[in-house]
Amino acid sequence: MKGVDTVARIRREFFVRGRTIKEIVRELHVSRNTVRKVLRSNETAFDYERSVQPMPKLGAWKPELDRILAANEGRSARERLTLIRIFEELRGLGYEGGYDAVRRYARGWQREQVSLSAAAFVPLSFAPGEAYQFDWSHEIVLINGTTVTVKVAHVRLCHSRMLFVRAYPRESQEMVFDAHDRAFAFFKGACTRGIYDNMKTAVETIFVGRERLYNRRFLQMCGHYLVDPVACTPASGWEKGQVENQVGLVRERFFTPRLRVKSYDELNAWLLDRAIAFAKAHRHPELRDRTVWEMFEEERPSLVPYRGCFDGFHAVPASVSKTCLVRFDNNRYSVAASAVGRPAEIRAYADRVELRQEGRIIGEHPRCFGRDQTIYDPWHYVPVLARKPGALRNGAPFKDWILPASLERVRRKLATVPDGGRQMVSILTAVLSDGLPAVEAACGEALAEGVHSADVILNILARAREPVRTVTIMTPDALRLNHEPVADCARYDNLRRAI
Repeated sequence: MKGVDTVARIRREFFVRGRTIKEIVRELHVSRNTVRKVLRSNETAFDYERSVQPMPKLGAWKPELDRILAANEGRSARERLTLIRIFEELRGLGYEGGYDAVRRYARGWQREQVSLSAAAFVPLSFAPGEAYQFDWSHEIVLINGTTVTVKVAHVRLCHSRMLFVRAYPRESQEMVFDAHDRAFAFFKGACTRGIYDNMKTAVETIFVGRERLYNRRFLQMCGHYLVDPVACTPASGWEKGQVENQVGLVRERFFTPRLRVKSYDELNAWLLDRAIAFAKAHRHPELRDRTVWEMFEEERPSLVPYRGCFDGFHAVPASVSKTCLVRFDNNRYSVAASAVGRPAEIRAYADRVELRQEGRIIGEHPRCFGRDQTIYDPWHYVPVLARKPGALRNGAPFKDWILPASLERVRRKLATVPDGGRQMVSILTAVLSDGLPAVEAACGEALAEGVHSADVILNILARAREPVRTVTIMTPDALRLNHEPVADCARYDNLRRAI
């Protein structure tokens, strides 16, 4: 099957540019069945295995070639080596590639050196819905009394200059996915082109010129939102100058003086309100008679319609310890006891961690960004209590366990009974089969009657279950009685009087 970049291009050609299947087949040289499969399945990737991954021969020799070119640039014009001489010198060091690769790289290197020394720039103009720019910045805030360096994702629509900012604890890939989803949901659409720097969460390899090897998951996200990604030249911030200027503007107007908030949710809600207020109060830099918000409202119909939330997770394999724990990002998360001894998959989202095994969810927790912390779900350990009821007293997952009101009252009453721990384990184990609402209701009914024994509560649960339906047996006509006997107790009274 084709790669995710071809899949993304097929989707863009069909949904954005309105090309027919026949035109896509001619242009991309793919079969009709492949195009139909991509369009009908609505998938952004199809798995396939590749035996050999081609790599440029020049890749390993770039540092050496950069050194030779830099040394050659420092010589006088009469003493500079030609590109043929440079190629021969590189071959003498062991390079086995061709001359054309060295020539193209040297021309690009020279253009880059010229661009670094150039002081003049060309103003850019973008059509509505054509492009957006993305970047990160680091800001310092006080969260719940602690000084924290937060990572702020910036998205800016190039035509209307509308901005979107959101703070995160990290710059990891799942944060990139979440920032894009929230930005496009706020804009109610996306642009046909996204401009990025060469961040590691998006670009894996930088080739000569504009060629890039993008991250597979990043391309899946772009294919989902029908965005064509474009990476800037390294160390060329002016190629996305709008979002670079936005970083300074947001730092000056939003984060000065230093903000004091209680959580990331409060910070991001405040940033969104400030961004909308700024857009409504400030004029567009080119059309001075309109505000940024008015231009944004006019640009909205030109955006690619919002495609829904992308499942933006970062997958990592893991093993489950005998204590029902999985280690991820310097923290430990609990999973169901039935998952012990088998490999699992961690799906890390921006705000939660989802743990899966063989396609089923074995645990889900809010994400923790500290270090060496253990996040328990006590219900994961209830099946273990059935075999080791004594662990209820000193088990780490059960410390400060907040149970529903009726269950907590039963637990306190059973704490004074000699066999109370074992009885409480029996009640907790019933949650696995009958569900927490049913057990809580049974505990409330038992407490209302003035009892709290596990036998009584389990009896109430048994009576509350749906009775087994009786099977009706149809009597054949040959066995039916013509005269059914009538019960008459008076016959026994007559017999007694006769005796």
